[in-house]
Amino acid sequence: MPETYCAVVLAAGEGKRMKSNQPKVLCEVLFKPMLRWVLDAVRASAAADICCVAGFRHEQVEAYLQQLNAGAFSGHPVSCVLQQERRGTGHAVMMARTFLEAHRGGHVLVLNGDAPFLSAETIDAALQQHRANVEAVTVISAEVENPFGYGRILRDEQTGLLQGIVEQKDADSSVQRIREINSGSYWFCVDSLLEILSEITSDNAQGEYYLTDAVKLLLAHGQRAGAYVSADADAVLGANDCVQLAELNTIARRKILQKHMEAGVSIPCTDGVIIGPDVTIGSYSCILPGSILQGTTSVGAACTVGPEVVLRNARIADGVSLCFVQVYNQKIANTDSVESYHIYQ
Repeated sequence: MPETYCAVVLAAGEGKRMKSNQPKVLCEVLFKPMLRWVLDAVRASAAADICCVAGFRHEQVEAYLQQLNAGAFSGHPVSCVLQQERRGTGHAVMMARTFLEAHRGGHVLVLNGDAPFLSAETIDAALQQHRANVEAVTVISAEVENPFGYGRILRDEQTGLLQGIVEQKDADSSVQRIREINSGSYWFCVDSLLEILSEITSDNAQGEYYLTDAVKLLLAHGQRAGAYVSADADAVLGANDCVQLAELNTIARRKILQKHMEAGVSIPCTDGVIIGPDVTIGSYSCILPGSILQGTTSVGAACTVGPEVVLRNARIADGVSLCFVQVYNQKIANTDSVESYHIYQ
């Protein structure tokens, strides 16, 4: 039988420091929930089936997934299981045991639902190493300038193979100098993970089950472990409070503006220009200050958008000029200039 690839997305965290009325994974980066960033990356990768582990205010996560499953994900819906007691990442994966059992013989990606910058390219590149080296587990890592607070990757100096993951609180001075850190995302052989899942214990100060212990157990059982270094260090980033969430928005905004400018879109002044990750803009178009483009908006070629324009799920034909307007869920099909304070809904 051909190998299968699936994913378990950990989305049960409360995010107390976010002080939000919704689960942390539904907090937005550029108008898009962090969970959707993650799900879109996974769906664009080799992983076919996805199971989401919900916990804090799980009804909101479940409702969001139902909305996606009825729309964009209708062809291949995402399943959901509940982690009633939130007792760590290892415990969250235990809640998905039935899902894992259904994918025996394959490989599973386990990742956090609040890591919006982990790309499909990184996921697939890590899988390629995972399969080529016949590793029971492959940790996705990154090298960062300031590794403080992250688990450090320990490698064998001769083979480069993963020897373990040391958390910040357990790291001595030499380990603290290591700049390669654990992203919290892993490729596992499903059968290998299932064999040791019940061996993970909560014998620690927090009384929680840690997924990093699965790596330790697999190594203790003589299985091969590796770490794939992401080319993009931002792949490890998440947010625990609104300050960090703002930093993610700043990073995402800069990257998206750069992508469009490199593709030939003119943005002569970036002041107040915010473009969502799923927006498309045609060649030779110009985006002026104060323009906010959200959702699945598409702007044609040779358009001028701005100043002070808001587009949400809008369709703008080629050659249109927009100034001081708001367009929601509508198509502007003519080539005449639209210069007014009207709202098109």
